[in-house]
Amino acid sequence: MAAAAVTATALAGGTATGRNPQSSWFEKLRKPPYQPPSTVFPVVWPLLYTDIALVSAQALDDSRGVADDARRKTFAAALAVNLVLNAGWSWVFFSRRRLGLAAVTAAALTASSADLTRRATAASGRNALVLAPYPAWCAFATVLSTHIWLLNRRR
Repeated sequence: MAAAAVTATALAGGTATGRNPQSSWFEKLRKPPYQPPSTVFPVVWPLLYTDIALVSAQALDDSRGVADDARRKTFAAALAVNLVLNAGWSWVFFSRRRLGLAAVTAAALTASSADLTRRATAASGRNALVLAPYPAWCAFATVLSTHIWLLNRRR
């Protein structure tokens, strides 16, 4: 279930992004000096998606059983919200070109990713801490999205 959901998220986000990182709109945006090169994103995101799928599958498995049924359901719901926010950012930024809303979406995704990591750790123990780079990357994306919005809001 987790792998299928994460794959669907990656495909939805990829569809929204499409060739837009090379579009004239994106190229004309003012970007901060710490904007990573475009070659970084297709490396980082597959690694993060793999991490999300593996840790989430383990957390769901570790939450099986009558006593853990509520934790399993709340983890599944938290994962669903997280994945909607994840794919949603690409749609808001690249398809809708709503930079301010993209910054807000990135912030919500960061909070959701930190919560997901907390929930996974509660279910699976310290092994789930390998998910920690996900909220860290999302926090960086929030700063970057916000800075891009601030640099371009008068355009």
